[in-house]
Amino acid sequence: MKIKPIKSKQDYEKALERLEIIFDSPANTKEGDEADILSMLIDNYENQYYPIEAPDPIEAIKIRMEEMNLKQKDLVGIIGGKSRVSEILNKKKRLTVDMIRELERVLHISASVLVNTYQLSN
Repeated sequence: MKIKPIKSKQDYEKALERLEIIFDSPANTKEGDEADILSMLIDNYENQYYPIEAPDPIEAIKIRMEEMNLKQKDLVGIIGGKSRVSEILNKKKRLTVDMIRELERVLHISASVLVNTYQLSN
């Protein structure tokens, strides 16, 4: 296949089909190099036309808790007492700088994600 920029949905679909065929090609081969280039072109097209928004800070915490198999009670002492954890996870209160630091340290969530604004619940 001749590699060219992906400028349309049809180009994108053709690139995906070709990548599926050559995906497992060995590195440093003609097909392997083609797969690397197609992957970059596809990634660029997807980032431009199908962007994925980052979750809000509380959703990010909940996702990481699920990944780490943690319960709400496991955050007691990290971001405060039982009631404070509940208020944070239910978006009744905002995260403080100290909470963000601890969550970054313990849950390994980037502070840049945790400092984003989010809507509080009523």
